[in-house]
Amino acid sequence: MTHSTIGRVKVAGLQPAQVLAGLLGVAFLVVGIAGFVRTGFGDFAGEHHSTLLGFSINPLHNVIHLAFGVLGLLMATNSALARTYGWIVFIAYGLVLVWGLMLVGVVSSNPVNGLGNPLALNTNDNWLHLGLAAVGLLIAVLPARRRIVTEEPAAEPVSGRDESIRDPRMPAQRDREEVGPHDQRIEAVDPTVSPRPAHHVDPAVTEQHRARHSR
Repeated sequence: MTHSTIGRVKVAGLQPAQVLAGLLGVAFLVVGIAGFVRTGFGDFAGEHHSTLLGFSINPLHNVIHLAFGVLGLLMATNSALARTYGWIVFIAYGLVLVWGLMLVGVVSSNPVNGLGNPLALNTNDNWLHLGLAAVGLLIAVLPARRRIVTEEPAAEPVSGRDESIRDPRMPAQRDREEVGPHDQRIEAVDPTVSPRPAHHVDPAVTEQHRARHSR
């Protein structure tokens, strides 16, 4: 008799989104640490502070890089969390990109002009943030590798013993167990002799028999 199998789809191992999220987290950490080496901790949100490889940075900018780096490493441990991290990077750096375009005059209207430029953004930063937003979107929409897992249905437990099953022992063995010890000794001497049933003897008859023989 054949048994049907039940199949279900399961995520297969380490996902590409997790790998990219982990790598991006490491990159953020490296840039954040290198930025602190370059800027130190003074003038925390200065607009004209220092540059790293042509990108304008300040201590506040470095803290944001470190925060995204730690978040990326933590969320890369799970496939769904890695995709969520991708959306966070895409939205956050998309907004920073728009803010940077306002600051450099590409977008004339700047509704947050009163905030100044606390992240020390320049044109090179805008191109970098455009790339980071694209990487975040890639992590968010990257398809997962899956596999189909088949499972055998669990066997049903036996409810109870069938009472219609006969005793497997032989009839001769059962008959032997039903006879008494005296009959078993008779059969041991001569198997052809059938055991006789025991008869009750009247004590009065026994006394008459003894009196007759004693005369």
